[in-house]
Amino acid sequence: MRFYTQEECDEWLTGQQRRKPDAVPSVYTETLSYPPEPHRIYYLAHWVATSLTYRMPALLWITEWGIWPNSENWHLYYKLRQAHGDYRLLQEAPGHLFLEHEAEDLASFLQMVLLNGWGGYVLPQADCVNAFFSHDEYISFFAERAENLAQVREAFKIEPAAE
Repeated sequence: MRFYTQEECDEWLTGQQRRKPDAVPSVYTETLSYPPEPHRIYYLAHWVATSLTYRMPALLWITEWGIWPNSENWHLYYKLRQAHGDYRLLQEAPGHLFLEHEAEDLASFLQMVLLNGWGGYVLPQADCVNAFFSHDEYISFFAERAENLAQVREAFKIEPAAE
């Protein structure tokens, strides 16, 4: 696992010849609200970490924090980050690059990020489906091919939109 500055996150995207998914025109999306029970957030985080990454690296890029300060557990976040050898502040290095064998670590960080009410992106190197998670408690999945969202609809029981 590596921690990236804002500039390093931008460089990673450029190196992958990509943009943030909500900046790509004509992309297909599915959006769902977070589960109402906090203990169900783990399923969502674990599914994203294990199903969208295809055992390839993925960048968790936190872009929003401090909006709901009463829900933020900074102590837990920094203890988890320090356990991975990084002592910088979130604003100094908001990117978290998880290698192909670190899906469980991605799931743990993502669960905490969602519960903290933060926003940002999960950008798998595979680039089949990407995700944006919002401080407003929803997650949007983005794909350049509509059929790539089938796994999202199946996992979360979303009915396809009428065409």
